[in-house]
Amino acid sequence: MENRRDFIRKATAGAAGITIGGSLLGQSAKSYSRILGSNNKVRVGVVGFSDRFKSTLLPCFLDHSTELNFEMVALSDIWSVRRDEGKAYIKEKAGWDLALCRNNEELYDRKDIDAVIISTSDFQHALHLVEAAKAKKDAYVEKPFAETLDDAKAALKACKENGIIVQIGSQRRSGANYIAANEYINSGKFGEIKMVEMSWNVNQPGRWRRPALVAKIREQDTDWKRFLLNRPFEAWDPRKYLEYRLFWPYSSGIPGQWMCHQIDTVHWFTGLAHPRSVAANGGIYQWNDGRTNADTLTAVFDYGPLNDKSKGFQVVYSSRFSNSAGGTKELYYSNGGMLNLDTNKVTPEGGLRAGEAAAMNLKPNLLEEYSLPEIKVETSANTSGDSMTSGHMRNWMECVLSKKLTHAPVEAGFNHSIACVMANAAYRTGMRTTFDEATQQVMAGDKVFKY
Repeated sequence: MENRRDFIRKATAGAAGITIGGSLLGQSAKSYSRILGSNNKVRVGVVGFSDRFKSTLLPCFLDHSTELNFEMVALSDIWSVRRDEGKAYIKEKAGWDLALCRNNEELYDRKDIDAVIISTSDFQHALHLVEAAKAKKDAYVEKPFAETLDDAKAALKACKENGIIVQIGSQRRSGANYIAANEYINSGKFGEIKMVEMSWNVNQPGRWRRPALVAKIREQDTDWKRFLLNRPFEAWDPRKYLEYRLFWPYSSGIPGQWMCHQIDTVHWFTGLAHPRSVAANGGIYQWNDGRTNADTLTAVFDYGPLNDKSKGFQVVYSSRFSNSAGGTKELYYSNGGMLNLDTNKVTPEGGLRAGEAAAMNLKPNLLEEYSLPEIKVETSANTSGDSMTSGHMRNWMECVLSKKLTHAPVEAGFNHSIACVMANAAYRTGMRTTFDEATQQVMAGDKVFKY
């Protein structure tokens, strides 16, 4: 039987590098120089100077840019204030003097762009990815992949037709503990998944609100029509521009921001593309500030083979903004115990014990205790501090060079979008939702869910 040391060795070999600072695909920077030429840089454009880009994506990119010979050369943002702030900030942090573009058309008209990092509003990700794909630029694109199935289908099609390298910002797929969990579950040692419980709870009145920026922004300094893209036209609203996560159809809120991370692990661990059905309920119970997205939501997913309803499992996802107790949890259950991705432990907790088993002439079923590996950062490495996202960014950069498949390819984003759209549709319609394989649309009852 494979011992724990061997198991961890194999899992970490597939982790594209648990330690940050070394090669994640088993190839050195020198090997890449043989592919591109020692003096060739990969030139990257920034699509959206967002809070996420500033706080996380840029530092993670800088962790590896020198070693892998990447450089940022241009920045596109439709708000002049963000363009200027972005140029100054990147100059300060990296020394690069980026060209500024008023929109993505100007960005892709340039001849010095090889790849882009997309970190714009939730509903824009898929549509901006379509633009990148048509321009044949490899892309790191933040989650959620898409907030509607029409947008998701358009992005998937464009990426496939143009053959670009895509990394969806589902950084759990580059976490050593999650990679080891996937290996463990698929080894058969865990047994069949029978239940999954997930939560994401906060108590932050300022979450997704930007009152200072809302007061500062002027319509004449940005491009409201470009911001709206394919959403129905409405009059200028600075809250929807800057606090878009609070408003449908610019964001689904909880599903697109948080659920997409956790539900993606279900798809990854099981190989299932999407739920069979979803039911959901919730509301705006705490923060009645004009938002249209729930501050409290519970969704129940049914997963399993589409052609065999006798097999499957349930996922219960809950999130609230009114109390942070419980925090972020991901608990997987089998008949033999539990896999806890908060503690990174496998335990026999809740498994079938001798007394209960004997009553039905069964054998006890108890998992052996097991610890998943942790992400470790080398003390000598100059890392951003977000080692999981840093590893995820590095994996994308290495795949841009090697043309290998990333940890979170475009299909992963498409699949998490199905689940999140199903949950959002179930919440908004009050109906049980399903996915029509023939039309590739989410159905609320017998109607296609749109806006």
